[in-house]
Amino acid sequence: MTPRDGYHHGNLREALVDAAVELAGTSGPEGVVLRAVTRHVGVSPNAAYRHFADREALLAEVSARAMGALTRSMAARQDAVTEQDPVDRAVARLEAIGRGYVDFALAEPGLFRVCFAAPPEVALAWDSRDQEAGEGPDPTADPFGVLNAALDHLVEVGWLDPVRRPGAEVLCWSTVHGFATLHLDGPLRDVPSEEREQALTMALAHVSRGIGPA
Repeated sequence: MTPRDGYHHGNLREALVDAAVELAGTSGPEGVVLRAVTRHVGVSPNAAYRHFADREALLAEVSARAMGALTRSMAARQDAVTEQDPVDRAVARLEAIGRGYVDFALAEPGLFRVCFAAPPEVALAWDSRDQEAGEGPDPTADPFGVLNAALDHLVEVGWLDPVRRPGAEVLCWSTVHGFATLHLDGPLRDVPSEEREQALTMALAHVSRGIGPA
């Protein structure tokens, strides 16, 4: 990887984040190193500290970028659902969200691993900054929000009993995250893609049926 030709004056912070995202895409969280990032941009390591207090602060930015990409993958799958019946559509959208999650994990393993790499206290500091700036939270701006919105809609259409709604998001998230992790780093990483797709279809169907009407 060679250093960039340069960056527009005043956009160093953005250039550093862009470079860190690129490095994370190939090496995961371990690729987000200030010295490597500044070398990639073509500036001195000290220049990075004008914008980031330490590596963890930069990692938080990269994690936010990766989480945004994961959210878009889930939303794209969800938006592609064509079922017209309200209940069928709501169930299909839930399953599509899970498929979008796994799609991203397998297509972008480095960024997927970075999604959850930022220390909680650093991520919270960034959240506080946004709140102080008066930016209200978008309930579907992150994977958890997209999932919760889909589950709430299942309640609205009568598929999911409101009594069973609490905790359903943990069941859904655990299923797709565990599936993705097993196929990325676990004993299922060498499973053929066709077999993996069949297993994912079955897992998602089990989840949607499991939270549906008794």
